[in-house]
Amino acid sequence: MPVTRNVIGPGLALCRDTISRARWIETSLSGAELESAPVLNKGTGFTQEERDAFGLTGLLPPRCVTMDEQKQRIMSNYRVQRSDLERYAALVALSDRNETLFYKVLLDHFDEMLPIVYTPTVGEACRQFGRLYRRGRGLYFTPETAHRMDELMGRWPWDDVRVIVVTDGERVLGLGDLGAGGMGISIGKISLYVGAGGIHPARTLPVCLDVGTNNDALLSDSLYLGRQSRRVRGAEYDALVEAFILGVQRRWPKAMIQFEDFATPNALAILERWKDRACCFNDDIQGTGAVTLAGVLAGLRITGARLEDQRVLIVGAGSAGVGIGRALGRGPGGASIRMIDVNGLITASRTDITKEQREFAADEPGGALPDVARRFRPTVLIGVTGQRGAFTREVIEAMDGERPMIFPLSNPTSCCECTPDDARAWTGGRAIVATGSPFPGTAQCNNVYVFPGIGLGVIAAEATRVTDGMVRAAAEALASLAQGERLFPPLRDIRAASSVVAHAVARRAADDGAAPPADDATLRRRIADAVWEPEYVPYRRPEG
Repeated sequence: MPVTRNVIGPGLALCRDTISRARWIETSLSGAELESAPVLNKGTGFTQEERDAFGLTGLLPPRCVTMDEQKQRIMSNYRVQRSDLERYAALVALSDRNETLFYKVLLDHFDEMLPIVYTPTVGEACRQFGRLYRRGRGLYFTPETAHRMDELMGRWPWDDVRVIVVTDGERVLGLGDLGAGGMGISIGKISLYVGAGGIHPARTLPVCLDVGTNNDALLSDSLYLGRQSRRVRGAEYDALVEAFILGVQRRWPKAMIQFEDFATPNALAILERWKDRACCFNDDIQGTGAVTLAGVLAGLRITGARLEDQRVLIVGAGSAGVGIGRALGRGPGGASIRMIDVNGLITASRTDITKEQREFAADEPGGALPDVARRFRPTVLIGVTGQRGAFTREVIEAMDGERPMIFPLSNPTSCCECTPDDARAWTGGRAIVATGSPFPGTAQCNNVYVFPGIGLGVIAAEATRVTDGMVRAAAEALASLAQGERLFPPLRDIRAASSVVAHAVARRAADDGAAPPADDATLRRRIADAVWEPEYVPYRRPEG
């Protein structure tokens, strides 16, 4: 019988009959050890045959139940939770004991649960990380353990890791420095790689580079679990990042590294240094840029206008602002870009801007947001400030165009630059609106539409780098899924959208020389083979 066996690590191999497509899992674990492995545990969903074969009889209640019956129990408990943070904790507890069931519940209720497992609720979960902590997930590295990288990575049980999300917790959403609490972001993004992209949980890894925190409240908090010292900077910081990336290349040479929630100077410097030396990607820069470009391209299909004719005003000049500016303004056919930071318009005469911000420096007088808006008359207004209410009526009424695009993208919700209702009211209902946080009846310009597909495309293409062309291909593929006035596909179709993005990314990887050549049929088959469905499959003992 022709069988493919993907050995993930000790005690776990994913098997498939290549003709019938039947799937099963081979595992050498048994008894309490099997029941305590979240990636393998079925709980009361183990069949009687599996209970007898794997030493589980007596460890579980006698009745064997279906996954649908388990889901009913989970949802009845979920519905009685009193707050979003309690709902988050309930889902984390489920993930800690049965990942297959967790992802089945997440996929079946993706629209409802995305704001719980990720923004905005994950922000509060990161703030409360020490209080909510129940069990270890992922890996933590500190400057003191940088020289032990191979040893510590060797303790992770899974050998076929393909996607790693790493943070140092310095700029978590719009909440600032949360130190080791930033691990909640890595865990949340990993859950979306699995849920939205279909990457098997054992092929993913959340990581925190704990270099300390400058948050005095955390340093004085007896429940804070991170390194209780101020942030390491300079050569010691760079050495930890380098040790981590080189360690990944030795331990998991096929893995893609996603950098998440690093402060702007580090985010830009790390990406610039490593983008051509490692398979890596910064979601705050490239992912935000790609999903925003997709939203604008979809909006232009509604208006019939061209990107090169747009005047884009980006309010916020951090890593997200730079990423959006590059996505919308670089290359032939790019839009005209102006960028504002806390000190006003980025201009050529300013001496307090970075080299990345200087890419968008205007050769004109400076000014605050209202002045710049009146002078520039933007057709597209994008906010990544983290400042609630930054888009005032005066600013929005200064916009030009029959259908101005207004994208207040800061999250969580409390940091949004304006509400969708205000944007529509102040434009007489003409605005095309997308937000970073969820608002009823409004398109959400959420990176979840992009990064899982990029990861899946890298896996399918066997890519060794993530090129700018691959990120652009992701944006264009996502924009092609827009229908009517809907800028993004429904979240319930997220896996289908991720597969479309993955195919475009994989094709571009070969074109850019970042992956071996492969025809479309091969890429589609690899994408289908890489997608894991959260369903219970039979378990077997390894042969021999």
